[in-house]
Amino acid sequence: MARKWLRRGLVGVALVLAALVLRVTFLRPDPVPVTVVAVARGAVEETVTGSRAGTVRSRRRATLSPEVGGRVERLFVRKGDRVKKGDALVRIAADDVRAQVTLAEKSLVVAEAAEREACRAAEQAVRDLSRSERLAKDDVLSLGLLERAQTEAGMTAAACEAARARVGQARASLEVARVGLGKTVLLAPFDGVVAELSTEEGEWVTPSPPGLPIPAVVELFDPDDTYVSAPLDEVDVGRVKAGVPVRVTFDAYAGRTFAGKVSRIADYVLDQREQNRTFEVEVALEDAAFGKTLLPGTSADVVVVLARKEDVLRVPSYALLPGGRALLLSKGTLVSAKVETGLRGAEWAEVVSGLSEGDTVVTSLDRSEVKEGARARAEEAR
Repeated sequence: MARKWLRRGLVGVALVLAALVLRVTFLRPDPVPVTVVAVARGAVEETVTGSRAGTVRSRRRATLSPEVGGRVERLFVRKGDRVKKGDALVRIAADDVRAQVTLAEKSLVVAEAAEREACRAAEQAVRDLSRSERLAKDDVLSLGLLERAQTEAGMTAAACEAARARVGQARASLEVARVGLGKTVLLAPFDGVVAELSTEEGEWVTPSPPGLPIPAVVELFDPDDTYVSAPLDEVDVGRVKAGVPVRVTFDAYAGRTFAGKVSRIADYVLDQREQNRTFEVEVALEDAAFGKTLLPGTSADVVVVLARKEDVLRVPSYALLPGGRALLLSKGTLVSAKVETGLRGAEWAEVVSGLSEGDTVVTSLDRSEVKEGARARAEEAR
């Protein structure tokens, strides 16, 4: 009887143990799939990116309008044309001004003729006076005739000087008329390219008076002197210095990256509505020849490199948890490790201590089941 109960007891214990084994085997949660990356050596950068796309700009850009208003008589250029300094761009109809120039030219001719005549008479009067003085010395000429010769010489000399003054006045009037005529022709102030042309032949244009903005007739820029202007968030204003390296990419040149340096930092912060406050930096490209091929207005993305270290132990920045910790996958279990970091950028962080080369660090941290102590298995990143 005792043996019978003993057998039954052993069977019961066996059933309980079997149930426990089945519970552990079938009810134990599956390992959590995680993406991982091995700690390795490489470069780490601390960077600042633009708050929005930058723009290629020309250092020399001018908005031009004629100094006088009137009807556009002739356009010498079209949008996109290259011009040289001094080339005519637009001419305003100026028949009245040309008539003034013609009148001034003729007035000058008349004044010069009168000057020649008056001065010849003055020269003759001087010669006559000299002769009269010799004759008077020999008592051949009376004192009255000598005084008359002296008076004549003085009067003709004054007439000559007055005629010369009228010539100077006529020349000044001609110069004024020519300046007025010159104002009817808009000239290029430097070598460049016509960016905009906002008028046509036959239209009337008005010069821009001070304080009253009127659209310019011609916009001109120098394509050989360009730079990249980029807005950066104001929080970085104390970190960015002139001379630091920059990487620049252009949508127009996809797949290529161009090196440059910060050449200038604005002395003020822009406060624009509905946008973050930003400050502008100017970037000079190292490849100056390529820079000359860029069209002003082209968009550019800028990455300012504040610091860079080569061949250091690194881990992806997004693999670090708050408090400077990381999860390691060790023998199928997630283990927490305290990580001391050095230089840290948006993509990579330098590992000073806490991790070793080859350690497997978890990067898929956005799931609640990914936590210290959980069973896990590595899967390929998608």
